[in-house]
Amino acid sequence: MLACILGPLMCGAVAGFSTRAAIQNWYAFLIKPEGLPPNSWFGPVWTLLYVLMGLSLFLILKQLNFSDYGKSLKVFLVQLTLNFFWSFLFFKFHLTGLALIEIILLWLSILVMIIHFYKIKKLAGLMNIPYIIWVSFATYLNAGVYYLN
Repeated sequence: MLACILGPLMCGAVAGFSTRAAIQNWYAFLIKPEGLPPNSWFGPVWTLLYVLMGLSLFLILKQLNFSDYGKSLKVFLVQLTLNFFWSFLFFKFHLTGLALIEIILLWLSILVMIIHFYKIKKLAGLMNIPYIIWVSFATYLNAGVYYLN
């Protein structure tokens, strides 16, 4: 279980640490859409979402035989990879338009994961509903920054 939780947390920590300077400098001077929560919310929310992601993966892996892990791990790793690289596209490289396309792909991959996990273990799928809601909100913010700047 610990590995399932630590994996997403580590991805989030690396992305967050690598892009922190841009948040304090470049991002601070952008025009942002309405409804933006304080920056202090993002760390705790993402931490909770990464823990839920990891727990849902653990529930799936616990439900399956080792030989059946493949598809579930691929679905999980695709969304986690997209999640990881979005931070770099948006914050580090300031590619807000490309980040918008990428976050839409992330949203779709989360939806696929939710559906896939739900079919195996309902709770595992439902645990990712807050994640897709938050990424929906992040998509709105990304689109707003792209269009306003």
